[in-house]
Amino acid sequence: MFAVTPRLLLRPGWPEDAGALFTAINDEAIIRNLASPHWPYRLDHARRFLSLPTDPATPRWLIFSRTDGPPQLAGCIGIDSQDHGDVELGYWISRQHWGRGYATEAGRAVLQNARSLGHSRLVASHFVDNPASGSVLRKLGFKPTGQTVGVFSRGRNREAQAVEYSCRLDEAQDGQVMRPLAA
Repeated sequence: MFAVTPRLLLRPGWPEDAGALFTAINDEAIIRNLASPHWPYRLDHARRFLSLPTDPATPRWLIFSRTDGPPQLAGCIGIDSQDHGDVELGYWISRQHWGRGYATEAGRAVLQNARSLGHSRLVASHFVDNPASGSVLRKLGFKPTGQTVGVFSRGRNREAQAVEYSCRLDEAQDGQVMRPLAA
């Protein structure tokens, strides 16, 4: 599954993306805000991530900036089924692309795709010391649940407090009712 936005291309990761993925994510400031990746991050980790099986109902995409010259890997975004039945949105953006609105732009495309895949609700969270991610989630229409929970971060090698959010995909987002992408 692919998605195109005014400035971005979202597509599945391929084995030949390992070097670009490693370069984009290999930054402690990024890894510490994620639960799964280890720090230090190695090329092997990128290869392993790209070889993970994919479920068509919960896709993940690499985010490519396509406005400043050749496409450049700017981050990753996806939805994933959780053990307790929820479907979670997760994302990261490489440092050189911070502050450009790419997470919000990619997130809007993913929410539309999630709805077209039959999902009616998504959850997300961010570590308390990463308020920029909370801003992105609120722009996408996520609402804080009022819950803050401990989440183990491999990048930090410890548990950190995370603020939880949820989003009904059939409710308003930026004043608009969510509609699936046209086929």
